[in-house]
Amino acid sequence: MQWIIFMLLLFISSMEMLTQNRWKKQASAGLLENCTGCILCSEDNGCITCHHRLFLLIWRDGIRQYGMCVHTCPPGYFGVRGLEVNRCTKCRSPSCESCFSRDFCMKCKDKFYLYKGQCFRQCPPSTAAQPGTRECQETCEPGPWSEWSACTNESRTCGCKWGVETRVREVPEAAREEGAACPARQESRRCRMKKHCPGGEHRVG
Repeated sequence: MQWIIFMLLLFISSMEMLTQNRWKKQASAGLLENCTGCILCSEDNGCITCHHRLFLLIWRDGIRQYGMCVHTCPPGYFGVRGLEVNRCTKCRSPSCESCFSRDFCMKCKDKFYLYKGQCFRQCPPSTAAQPGTRECQETCEPGPWSEWSACTNESRTCGCKWGVETRVREVPEAAREEGAACPARQESRRCRMKKHCPGGEHRVG
């Protein structure tokens, strides 16, 4: 009778060990899937350190923090390489899709326009929205028009029926440096000339 009880206990113990080993294998497999590219990995928090070419991406789910090793940082993050670990750092602005640094955006999310590293729903004054690039481009207010020039035809001021006269206006230097979308700086129009030159032909220049 004691022999039968001993065998029964041995059988129950063997089944428990088999079940535990099977659970450990499943847990290890699940952990391995979440630790791709990791050097150190936590069952509760995922990746802690990554291989040197990868970036460590950390995000929060409630009070828990998870880590993942990625080749490129996702939208809203930028990669910072360090001596010990490369990290994905979040852009400060929630309207920024990709950034060069924490405070300098390079591309904005839909319905926002990029201007000097910042995202705006509406472009600031003195700028115009460019729908194709989703950027705000500088505009400029040129100076007043000059007087119309003399009416000429191939540098002659008389001796022809028709000629051309021109006027110009100045554009601020700062606007030219910013590549601003400026209106026309020169205009020309057709004009009547004197058919006959009194005392001989006159030329300009």
